[in-house]
This record gives sequence, C-alpha cells and structure tokens, in this order.
Amino acid sequence: MGAVTTAGARDERADRAERIPKQDRSRATRQRLLEAAVACLAEHGWAGSTVSVVAERAGVSRGAAQHHFPTREDLFTAAVEYVAEERSTALRALFPEGAAERQAVVAALVDLYTGPLFRAALHLWVAASNEEHLRPRVTELEARVGRDTHRIAVELLGADESVPGVRETVQGLLDMARGLGLANLLTDDKARRQRVVAQWAGLLEETLG
Repeated sequence: MGAVTTAGARDERADRAERIPKQDRSRATRQRLLEAAVACLAEHGWAGSTVSVVAERAGVSRGAAQHHFPTREDLFTAAVEYVAEERSTALRALFPEGAAERQAVVAALVDLYTGPLFRAALHLWVAASNEEHLRPRVTELEARVGRDTHRIAVELLGADESVPGVRETVQGLLDMARGLGLANLLTDDKARRQRVVAQWAGLLEETLG
C-alpha cells in the first residue's frame, strides 16, 4: 500500500510539473543559475567558479546550464548584470517617493558596495584584467551599471546636474562608496563607514542645497 501511495505522489508531482508552462520552468532555471553564479563568484572567485560548480549549486545539469549560457563568460557577466538590476530595483523600492533624506540615501548607496554583488563583481573585474577575451564584456557591463547607479543617485539625492560641480560631487560619492566596499572585504568596517556616511551626507547638504 505504501509503495502505491509513494508512486501516486510521484505521479502527482510529475503531473504538476507538466502543468507548469515550459517557459516558466525555463525562466526559473535561468534565475537559479544566475543566483548560483553570483554566490559562487563571491565565495570562490573566478578560478573556483566553473559552469559545473554553478550548475551543481543551482541543482541543474551542466547541459541545462549551457543551454541557457553557452560559455562561462556568458554566465558570469549575465549573473552580475542580473543582480545589479535587482539591487537597483530594491534601492528604488526603498524610496518610492523619489528624492529622500540625504543621509539615508547615502547609506543605501554605500550598502550597494558592501554585499555579495560587489564581491562577485570585483572577482569578475580581476579576471577581466588578466583575460583579454573577457575584458571588453566586463568593461561594457561596468559602464552600463555605473551609468544606471549614477542616474539613480541623482534622482534620489534631488541633485541638479546643470549646476557646475554637482555631477562630479555625485560621482565622488559613488567612488567613495566603492572604496568603502573594498575596505569592507577584509574587515568589518561598519563603525568607520557610518561616520563617513554622516560626513558625506553633510557635505552633500552644503553642496546640493
């Protein structure tokens, strides 16, 4: 009786899987691969992150991984871009009304550079500096992500870039945030980071008005 029940449960799960549209299953598989790729890159670096390792972590076959991403470079550049877009969406969701209190915005922007995304992106940058075939793709990706982040920062800070020096001030903030992210890779830099955020928020109030 137990065997029959178990077999019936398996058949029921198989039926449910069949009812899920193929496109939805494909999209879910792709998302698992992207998330697994970022996690592997952040934890193991470029050398330790292969398509096979990512596929195993995502719970899919290597063939399925290569169906979605034919090359290793395809997989990892897509993964970093995917999570960058997710983080940008999350950042906007924190401030649905747009421009907000500047210290909160500065803190949120700094947070973009202190998590696994930045660690993963950093490994990708280092790999690109050594591998000619990867460099153009990562350079283009970084430029696009940088432009998007700058645009979001301008909106949330309520900055008027027609005023001389404002664009450079916003970019300086993002460069500073990236530096804090680098410092956080080796040690927990939270206490110093909070003081720097407060100082930058004050400077922005003076500069942006």
